[in-house]
Amino acid sequence: MNQQPSPETTDERGGHADRERPEQALIPAPGHRLSQGASAAVLLLHGGRADALRPPTRLNLPGLRMRPFATALTRATTHPDVLVAHVRYRHRGWNGRHAHPVADARRALDELRAIAGPVPVVLVGHSMGGRAALRAADDPQVRGVVALAPWCPPDEPTAHLRARAVVALHDENDGVTRAADTWAYLTRARKAEARVHGVRMPRGGHAMIGDAGLWHRITAAAAAALLGLAPYPVALAGLADADPHTIGTPSPEG
Repeated sequence: MNQQPSPETTDERGGHADRERPEQALIPAPGHRLSQGASAAVLLLHGGRADALRPPTRLNLPGLRMRPFATALTRATTHPDVLVAHVRYRHRGWNGRHAHPVADARRALDELRAIAGPVPVVLVGHSMGGRAALRAADDPQVRGVVALAPWCPPDEPTAHLRARAVVALHDENDGVTRAADTWAYLTRARKAEARVHGVRMPRGGHAMIGDAGLWHRITAAAAAALLGLAPYPVALAGLADADPHTIGTPSPEG
């Protein structure tokens, strides 16, 4: 991470840290519903701040940023029994040792398991949500993680990623989270016996605006492949190799 203390930098304190919110953590994307018939799932985790105890606002830009990814994931999976859903956060920030979005991801996984059973899951997270997805990957249902411009501090643990697949997309011109930290994280994850693949995105910055369609396509194709619903795309061909730690730049076609 650069000089900023967090992916979405304002230090906001307020609300009640331990306030319970009754809403469910798992919010199906449009066209999806949580049911016993689900055979697999992709859960999306949006970005946030280092410190913010208030809940996300109704007009939540980090959450809105993930909607086109949900649309692309729905198209890529194409199976009616594959659930695409967003994780609802109780708090807007990571909040130090509390790691609140990790707890929310675990709540969502528990809700999914209670209704659909132990179905395979891919977690897709951006920025703070990428860090949360990587932390929550120790859940036995999680097949892999697609991390988008993730927040990966140098001391972020990786030992729990053994036998998991991790795909990370990052623009090296990102001014909020550091791509170099992401590549270093992948190196540590590989030593922990994870299957990893890094993709240097040619544009997009932290908000993934430039070449947005390419971000959407690679993410959706990676998630579908990790669930076994499609072959690995060319941009991620190295993920299936015997020595799968590669960092490449995708073609414009993805």
